[in-house]
Amino acid sequence: MIIRDERESDVAAIRALTEAAFAGVPQSHQTEAAVIDALRAAGALTLSLVAVDGAGEVVGHVALSPVAIEGRADLGWYGGGPLSVRPDLQRRGIGTALVRAAFERLREIGARGCVVVGDPDYYRRFGFTGASPSLVMPGVPPENVLVLTAAEETPTGTVAFHEAFDARDGTQRG
Repeated sequence: MIIRDERESDVAAIRALTEAAFAGVPQSHQTEAAVIDALRAAGALTLSLVAVDGAGEVVGHVALSPVAIEGRADLGWYGGGPLSVRPDLQRRGIGTALVRAAFERLREIGARGCVVVGDPDYYRRFGFTGASPSLVMPGVPPENVLVLTAAEETPTGTVAFHEAFDARDGTQRG
């Protein structure tokens, strides 16, 4: 397996993979593929990494984009996700490899931290900790807001992911 930056030729495969990975996930609103497309279109897809198998097929993907904290987008913090792995290959280390590669790349670009919304048990093994009470996201259970900080201090306030996270089927709510 190789992890690399997405290429233009990967876009359709990323969309199909993401749709398949989130199909039937109860917490999903089935908008993850549209979110990635909207981030890409807005130029807000800071990192878009794919896992490619020996046959050259995209089998995993992770996206990272800037977040604002208390309305400030200049703090060097990023949001992780969506993270997708082909359903028949889940629980085989592909997601883990993508997450590790993504956070290494964030360190390389000087990121101050990363926020994810997800399963605490999954993300804690990468060093993520609970964000509450320092960082909050309205409508998200506090236990599912997790941070990995590269700075001495974690900022406080409300986290806002890019407006592309409001995307539905390639369009944004408005």
